Amino acid sequence: MIDFRGKSGTEQGAIMHQRPLEGMLVLDFGQFLSAPSAALRLADLGARVIKVERAGSGDICRRLYISNMELDGDSTLFHSINRNKESFAADLRDPADAAEVHALIRQADVFIQNFRPGVMERLGLHYEAVKAINPAIVYGEITGYGNEGPWAGKPGQDLLVQSMSGLTNEGGTRCGAPPMTLGLAVTDMIAGAHLVQGVLSCLVRRGLTGVGARVEVSLLESALDLQVDSLTAYMNRDDDKAHSQFQPYSRLLPQRQSMPEAQSSCFPMPDNGIYATSDGYVTVQPREQEAAIADHESHDANAANPASLLLATNTKTTQQLSAALEPAGYEVAQVLNWRQLLEEEHFKRLNMVQSITRGNGTTMRTTCCPIRIDGMQFRSEKGSPKVGEDTAAIRKQLIGPTI
Repeated sequence: MIDFRGKSGTEQGAIMHQRPLEGMLVLDFGQFLSAPSAALRLADLGARVIKVERAGSGDICRRLYISNMELDGDSTLFHSINRNKESFAADLRDPADAAEVHALIRQADVFIQNFRPGVMERLGLHYEAVKAINPAIVYGEITGYGNEGPWAGKPGQDLLVQSMSGLTNEGGTRCGAPPMTLGLAVTDMIAGAHLVQGVLSCLVRRGLTGVGARVEVSLLESALDLQVDSLTAYMNRDDDKAHSQFQPYSRLLPQRQSMPEAQSSCFPMPDNGIYATSDGYVTVQPREQEAAIADHESHDANAANPASLLLATNTKTTQQLSAALEPAGYEVAQVLNWRQLLEEEHFKRLNMVQSITRGNGTTMRTTCCPIRIDGMQFRSEKGSPKVGEDTAAIRKQLIGPTI
């Protein structure tokens, strides 16, 4: 806490007009959108952000064009998400470059990355290694689906996560239409925002205790948190009064409406990558190049022709289409509704559902906080309060007698 005692009005004014994170150093190892968006917000708040990129090619987002929009050799998307940063080029496999990166880590307050699980371990820049260099550092990471469970190794691509989280199915449900994407990289951006929240909370704690932290966020958990109101309603609505509250998977799914609602999610994007199969829907996306400092994946030259497969997806099951397209360099995600999602082993491993109880004993099921700090998942059994339920206690604890 800043102590203004003994400071002149001019000195106080100078402090109050500083950006709140001035003096903080952030190392941004992020690629694409989610982690770089988090680093961007910290830069906006005054931190000095150094983007650590692969020498030569840099962040692959520099070449990720939207409608062929390019400015000064880089995509406009890259410009928008990486403004107000500095760039440090390094080959992390080169001992000399790695030593320089370690020198930066020793001075940094925050380290941010969003590589697939296992990549930073191979490079020696996972949390435990970075903590050994700088014990007080706040280490923030974003994954697609978390670090454990059957989906942990899947690519954290926004449209794929939308499909597997229920968001894509919900977009169509609200409009009486087939599944559709939201039209924005919403899981990337909300995960970035969640990471900022976790990082800032740990910086506050470090200011009080001197202790660093590891902050973990996943696109899937952020997508679930984004749906907390509808998902909570689903998990607590019985289709048969005989079912108990501990049998959540029999809930009624939202029904498709005959007339589209007037909302942005009801207007599908052209070529949104969603295809009907003989047993449901899938989202198909060209495989993004692996994060720039990771090993490149090789593709089977004898794989099936994806163009011909996409012309007749409804003749194949979801599993058949996945088996044919993935060797050809495509990622395929099943479009799941909430019933299917809640029955998935990976969802169960996330342990995102909790029961909460109000003061009068009313119990309901909902999701918990999508941010993990030092491996801890934040859960609470306390439900929402009735109006004025805590007034007397607050008066006694914080206000005291009044005249």
